[in-house]
Amino acid sequence: MTLKLNPEAKAIYRSIGEEIRKRLVLPRSSSLLERFEPTVEEEEILRRQNYFREKLPKIRPELREWIAKVKPIKFRRDYLHDRILIVDEGEFERAQNLGLCEVSADPEDAEGYPLVLSTVGYGIDVELTPSQIAPELYIMPLWENRETLDALARIGELTGEGSVSSEILRELNELGEVMERGKLLDGLEELVAEKERELNGAIAGKLEKFSLTLSGKELLDFLGELKAGNYEAIFRHFGEVEGEILDLINETENELSEKLGITVELFSREELYPVTVPPERVELLREELERELRVEIYLKSREVLEGIMPLLPKLKEELVRVHELDFLLAVKDFTEGFSFPELWKGGITFVNGRHLFIETPQPVSYSVGKTPDGFQVPGTDDIHGERVVILTGANSGGKTSLLELITQITLLAHMGFPVPAEKAWVEPLEEVFFFRRKRSAYGAGAFETALRSFVRALRREGRKLILIDEFEAITEPGAAVRIIGELLKIAHEKGFYVVIVSHLGEDLRKELPFARVDGIEAKGLDENLNLIVDRQPVFGKLGRSTPELIVESLARRKRGKEREIFERVLRAFRQG
Repeated sequence: MTLKLNPEAKAIYRSIGEEIRKRLVLPRSSSLLERFEPTVEEEEILRRQNYFREKLPKIRPELREWIAKVKPIKFRRDYLHDRILIVDEGEFERAQNLGLCEVSADPEDAEGYPLVLSTVGYGIDVELTPSQIAPELYIMPLWENRETLDALARIGELTGEGSVSSEILRELNELGEVMERGKLLDGLEELVAEKERELNGAIAGKLEKFSLTLSGKELLDFLGELKAGNYEAIFRHFGEVEGEILDLINETENELSEKLGITVELFSREELYPVTVPPERVELLREELERELRVEIYLKSREVLEGIMPLLPKLKEELVRVHELDFLLAVKDFTEGFSFPELWKGGITFVNGRHLFIETPQPVSYSVGKTPDGFQVPGTDDIHGERVVILTGANSGGKTSLLELITQITLLAHMGFPVPAEKAWVEPLEEVFFFRRKRSAYGAGAFETALRSFVRALRREGRKLILIDEFEAITEPGAAVRIIGELLKIAHEKGFYVVIVSHLGEDLRKELPFARVDGIEAKGLDENLNLIVDRQPVFGKLGRSTPELIVESLARRKRGKEREIFERVLRAFRQG
């Protein structure tokens, strides 16, 4: 059962969630936080604490670098148009239901398909399984995510849990050569054009070295042929040069054949300079290369998959696990220096609690309800197990921050998380109410809204914590004492835990003998005329507010007529 929260308490819970989420590396890891909603079940809280106690010490900061490299590996059931499966008529429906490729019982339908698979001995023999009919659907996502697999392997090393990714990567290495040829296919036109330029450059170099000795008539005939664009005239005179050029063409085609893995014949042997490759020949080469690669990738993928297939379930577990590690890494970073609270039946108590959202906060110790034996702080003799506490004292002294801190520790404890305190004792509750003072809310409407909210918090029985920030700010002081007094009496009768911030502590103490009054006091002014406030409440002591110190600060800051007025007001304080 989830801990019930009012809107202000929910806002603090959301802020805690955001602090954790912003430390996550992978967006999908945030869903794990939803499993740790504040719960009222003591057994579940203890289970979560044990989970974090076991897992968090094993989490190392170096994991973050590798977690960031992990991407989802999606195995899709695509329909492959480059193959046909020839089956017996009795297998047709089963094969069709696989939805992987074209299926036929007639071998004549195989014409035009680069890949012909069959269960009846026509083409490449297969069984009716996705791994044999379409192994690429498993292998290609793995090949494209080798960086993720490498990251998973490193994560396995850092956690000491190992990983199947290392073995998968070793198997995938078998695909390296054929996949490299696939890259060449993507840049085939550029590759052919580059070889064409190199070949023409080499031929031009050969031609530059030729010298001719011709009779006058031979020279005239020769020049006439060259003028007409008949470069073959050169080669008629020099068969040796023609042979050398043909050797260059053969060498170039052999290089391409070796690179592409198929026999290549692109260049014309008739027009020897400049050599050109017609676009249609490049396209024919592309088609042939694609057919060869499809078959080779299929066969190699099927071979590799046989070794990898048993490892895939464990790989999927690792991909899920990496989100858990990401979540634990964020929690460990967020809760650095925190401690696990002890669950008990006595209220909320903590030693040296630190506000989550204040930079370099002053540690504060506090108790609502009973005081455990481990709560050794000054002033505990003035605590007598009061469930209702009135917090009084200095303006800007940290009273509201203390209510927020109590809420933060209570919520984290119910989430099963460590809390920002040296020690803490928290009773599992059923509801938490935090009523924050609305700075701009005044008048009858605001008063009615606040009153109705407080009454809703009191109407049901149960284990409740109610935190109220200056209710009297929205009504007259006299009326506030009577209203607050009666509401706190109801809370006391029902056994609720209540902390209320109020400047009416003196009056409320008279009305409520069962309540404890704590105080936060300003000690004076520092050298910059700022208030010196000890934010640690003094238990059982009324805290005086700070108008006199504020007036003194203004009197010392101002000049001229304003200073004279503030000094006069200050004298009135001190004479009074």
